[in-house]
Amino acid sequence: MDLFRKKPLTAPQSADGAKLSKTLGALDLTTLGVGAIIGTGIFVMTGVAAAEHAGPGLVLSFILAGFACVLSALCYSEFASTLPVSGSAYAYSYVAFGELLAWILGWDLVLEYGVAAAAVSSGWSGYFQGLLDGFGLHLPTALSGAYNADKGTYVNLPAMIIILLISYLLTRGVKETARFNAIMVVIKLSVVLLFIVTGFFYVKPQNWTPFLPFGFHGVVNGAATVFFAYIGFDAISTAAEEVKRPQRDLPIGIISSLAICTVLYITVSLVLTGIVPYHSLNVSDPVSYALRFVDQNMIAGLISVGAIAGMTTVLLVMLFGQTRLLFAISRDGLLPKSWSKVSAKTHTPVRSTWMVGGLIAVLTGFVPLDRLANLTSIGTLFAFLVVSLGVIVLRRTHPNLKRGFTVPWVPYIPLLSAATCAYLMYNLGRETWIGFVIWLAVGLLIYFLYGYKNSKLNQK
Repeated sequence: MDLFRKKPLTAPQSADGAKLSKTLGALDLTTLGVGAIIGTGIFVMTGVAAAEHAGPGLVLSFILAGFACVLSALCYSEFASTLPVSGSAYAYSYVAFGELLAWILGWDLVLEYGVAAAAVSSGWSGYFQGLLDGFGLHLPTALSGAYNADKGTYVNLPAMIIILLISYLLTRGVKETARFNAIMVVIKLSVVLLFIVTGFFYVKPQNWTPFLPFGFHGVVNGAATVFFAYIGFDAISTAAEEVKRPQRDLPIGIISSLAICTVLYITVSLVLTGIVPYHSLNVSDPVSYALRFVDQNMIAGLISVGAIAGMTTVLLVMLFGQTRLLFAISRDGLLPKSWSKVSAKTHTPVRSTWMVGGLIAVLTGFVPLDRLANLTSIGTLFAFLVVSLGVIVLRRTHPNLKRGFTVPWVPYIPLLSAATCAYLMYNLGRETWIGFVIWLAVGLLIYFLYGYKNSKLNQK
């Protein structure tokens, strides 16, 4: 049993006529990246991370998490420009490490995108219901949240509806999806800048004292928590087969979107903790709360609209990444081949899109997800770690391979990237690690019962 058989670089990437349409450029990829990154992290998690972990030192948490992402982004850029195929880290690992680790990483990414989409849709529902409340409209309690008998909630209807609506949009075509995403990105960047400009005049430097109330350990814990805020730039690489000039445009999209979002996160965290004492920020809508705190209620309402737009784009890119990942895994035979069928009309994997949308809608509608955000973080960090090491491996096994972008100072940059990701993983809680190990065990069971014998490499 050869568990580490590798996919040849010359292996055909399409089968049974399953081809995706090449329509995306560098600007499309950058807006997809910003669309994925700016969302729940900036509008929801900043408050909790400041109140429970880092205090005003939250800015250092974002810098640390951003540093880890920049290193990983360099590694992703090299892979994406070298192997411009759907599947992201899964596809890269298939070439660098072999099938078993590729499957593990693919299964890990299924967790990342799926749980992220479900968790973000719950946050979207909360902001949307808050907006309705502002107009005097109220959903029945039973339909306002996932099952919780104590609160009288049974199903989170808004969360389910937004997932299904986005799934429909994804089936219409990638260019239409990118166009909608670009509009939403403009809206949310506008409200983020509005918050920064407005909030600047209400900053009280004394709120930054003490700067590290929980010590540097709190900063590290905060970085591991807010890492969730950065996930998404890796989803850009899942669009590789739909990019017109992947060797040039993928690195631009990945690095530029991450740079824009890192600057915004650092600025927002400084303004936020400067307006409101950090211990008062443990709320579900910290950015809007900060403006209400200084009696800027109308602007706070606009921020809520921007938060809804922001989380909509995160959902869009997470679901997009999930469907392209399943497309790639299915095409390799490790999952049912029907999941990689592409519509002749829209050039999108319609069947897998609706399957993913339906499952996530059920998950977010009925299952409380408060504790699952860290599962997304550990899954993402694991993927980043493997991709970083994969750069070193591919440099040694295929030194003459044409690369559109190269990571500088190999192996030092990839090793530093891997070490940083491992350190942040170590600082996640025991409950998160247990959930992660259980998920991987289930994945291995699926691989040995189905994937290994149905793999295309097994049929040669």
